[in-house]
Amino acid sequence: MRPVVRFGPLFAALVLWASLAAAQQDEAKEERLVLPSGLKVVLQEMIWNERGNGLAYRFRFVATDLTGQESFEETMTDLEYLCNSYAVPRLSNVGPQPNQIVISIANRESEFGVMDPDLIQVFEAYRLDQGGCIWEMF
Repeated sequence: MRPVVRFGPLFAALVLWASLAAAQQDEAKEERLVLPSGLKVVLQEMIWNERGNGLAYRFRFVATDLTGQESFEETMTDLEYLCNSYAVPRLSNVGPQPNQIVISIANRESEFGVMDPDLIQVFEAYRLDQGGCIWEMF
């Protein structure tokens, strides 16, 4: 006789949250965003299943015009803008809240975690505090 496995409401909520997140990610890939610096980005992917400091959501964007010569202030403003205006509104109230949100912008699509010396990429980590992003220095 096989044991009966029962899943509780938390499991069901997590499954629902994961499906909604995947659907939103597909829609968002087509959306082009203009950042405060004027740089245009598109979402490459959102990752939430890689190890991090607890639960971490990674929003990976592509900006083909990224040169690596942008000023620190412009870059930080753009990353914070993406965290507050893009990432935070897409966090579910159903699933677990992340300990960390990582925002990255690269000059082209890349595979997460694979070294590529020709890739230009900037990224920063944030924590949520009262519905907003607080920069956490790496």
